[in-house]
Amino acid sequence: MTLRPADMLCFALYSAAQAMQQAYRPLLDALGLTYPQYIVLSALWAAEDPPRVSDIGREVGLESSTLTPLLKRLEAAGLVARQRDARDERQVRIRLTEAGRALQARAAHVPGCIFEKTGLDEAALVALRDEVAALGQRLRAG
Repeated sequence: MTLRPADMLCFALYSAAQAMQQAYRPLLDALGLTYPQYIVLSALWAAEDPPRVSDIGREVGLESSTLTPLLKRLEAAGLVARQRDARDERQVRIRLTEAGRALQARAAHVPGCIFEKTGLDEAALVALRDEVAALGQRLRAG
């Protein structure tokens, strides 16, 4: 059986992901961030203690080879600092700088703007997010 892209689930997800990133772009451009940088910073803003690079990678689904250069760019921008873990020097922890914490306040409007753009109510948005996340888990479990 051959399906047209418009009839494929994979294409619908791909197209929605592209549209989501396009919706974020003007909001993040105003903050000087890319979408991957925003996702990583969001993980840091939510963390209680400075996480290890491996913890961030697991949370945001990025490999070390992608995450490390991204973190270096955030460090060069003065938003994060990388430091060796005092208990295990093989591990690197990432902490927000004052500028990184200040950016959190400047970015606080972003989730609400995206929520509004979806046109969904909160319950529908949460249900959609949970269903897409569960689909991803099922596909990874294979």
